[in-house]
Amino acid sequence: MTLPLQDSILIVDFGSQVTQLIARRVREAGVYSEIAPFNAAAEAFERMKPKGIILSGGPSSVMWEDSPRAPQHFFDAGIPILGICYGQQTMMQQLGGNVEGGESGEFGRAFIEVKKDCALFDGLWTSGENHQVWMSHGDKVTQLAPGFEVVATSEGAPYAITANEAKRFYATQFHPEVVHTPDGAKLLANFVRHVCGLAGDWTMAEFRATKIAEIRAQVGEGRVICGLSGGVDSAVAAVLIHEAIGDQLTCVFVDHGLMRLGEAEQVVSLFREHYGIKLVHVNAEDRFLGGLAGLTDPEKKRKFIGGEFIAVFEEEAAKIGGADFLAQGTLYPDVIESVSFTGGPSVTIKSHHNVGGLPERMNMKLVEPLRELFKDEVRVLGKELGLPDIFVGRHPFPGPGLAIRIPGEVTKERCDILRKADFIYLEEIRNAGLYDAIWQAFAVLLPVRTVGVMGDHRTYDSVCAVRAVTSTDGMTADIYPFDAAFLSRVATRIINEVKGINRVVYDYTSKPPGTIEWE
Repeated sequence: MTLPLQDSILIVDFGSQVTQLIARRVREAGVYSEIAPFNAAAEAFERMKPKGIILSGGPSSVMWEDSPRAPQHFFDAGIPILGICYGQQTMMQQLGGNVEGGESGEFGRAFIEVKKDCALFDGLWTSGENHQVWMSHGDKVTQLAPGFEVVATSEGAPYAITANEAKRFYATQFHPEVVHTPDGAKLLANFVRHVCGLAGDWTMAEFRATKIAEIRAQVGEGRVICGLSGGVDSAVAAVLIHEAIGDQLTCVFVDHGLMRLGEAEQVVSLFREHYGIKLVHVNAEDRFLGGLAGLTDPEKKRKFIGGEFIAVFEEEAAKIGGADFLAQGTLYPDVIESVSFTGGPSVTIKSHHNVGGLPERMNMKLVEPLRELFKDEVRVLGKELGLPDIFVGRHPFPGPGLAIRIPGEVTKERCDILRKADFIYLEEIRNAGLYDAIWQAFAVLLPVRTVGVMGDHRTYDSVCAVRAVTSTDGMTADIYPFDAAFLSRVATRIINEVKGINRVVYDYTSKPPGTIEWE
């Protein structure tokens, strides 16, 4: 990546589930940030030359022999460093302090007392005040490293905030990045703006101009093929690349028969007629549904669809005389989750993204202009590029489409049933004025049939589940609290209008970090 990083923050990831929230809070303060796993942080430091470093939390204990550490030379770089939770503990341990495990930890809401003013909360908190924070730790600092002093305490953490003002090193035992620390975002903004001295003027317009220059430099006179899925990510990527290189871009829209109702027509109209982008529309419904026949394992379905997409791209690239690059709408969460920092299942979770590269036989390089952005930032970029609000604001739709919303075998009949139910559900959400308040809503056709009575007839048909969640970035999500009247209206319409469904249920499951969308 060649973004101008003179005003950037490097976040060293020790495996916390909420590390991405740190990056988001920093960007919300108008400062560009990147996350690097602890074992790749030295390389990221050399590449970025950041003006500040944040050490994340994590599940490890610094008392373990093989526990992760920050590169030691970071502490001699002469730039500000903020340690959070595990980041505080490894900072103290590496700089000569001490950390011990307690018989009990401190988890959840806590209150800290500010003991002394410091630059970290200049203009935000003052000595003698009490403030709510969110704790999540078992180990705790028992001896400060030389040069540090206590600036805030809590009942369970005598070193809740510590500071070495001379070196501009700060550390918090609590998590400022989560919403349960009400002033946490302001605290992080203080660090990057006041302590690190950054202007906070990173904007999407700046990103657009810089990225266009990057694309032109990367592609040169080469040709790019871009796979459109009908979703926001690939759409924004395509428009951005087209603005950079014009007719060197050919978009391939693979209509795999797993799209939402009317979506294929919308994609073709927008990109071919409105933007004048070279677009190849491939009707591959029979090909995909034929390959999915008999498959019930969700991971096998996803892998087949991903592999078939690549096969289609290869064929279409050959038809247009070859392509040098394949463009994808990869986002920052895809990149992060596809690197298993701590041995977790993230590679499996994001297996439908080619984040790790393409098969050698394709002989193409990847162009991924959105890989530094979160989902909501992509929407902002889409508006910056002039994409219509109805498209930019569209709920996320996975590459495998309806295939992961049909547990069990995927058939044309089941796709058609689900398409109609999903359309009715989303139409009712729009009619109620709730679409923009919901991050994602969709219907699922369950592999369950149940007996019902409709009029004077007994039925034996499928069960449809409907789901709606609120989220900012798709990393975590909570259910949207529909009222009973709305759910009753949706269920009545689906049962009356969609042949093959005789029962509708609402999915009340929240989405913790790292879980896949449905299956």
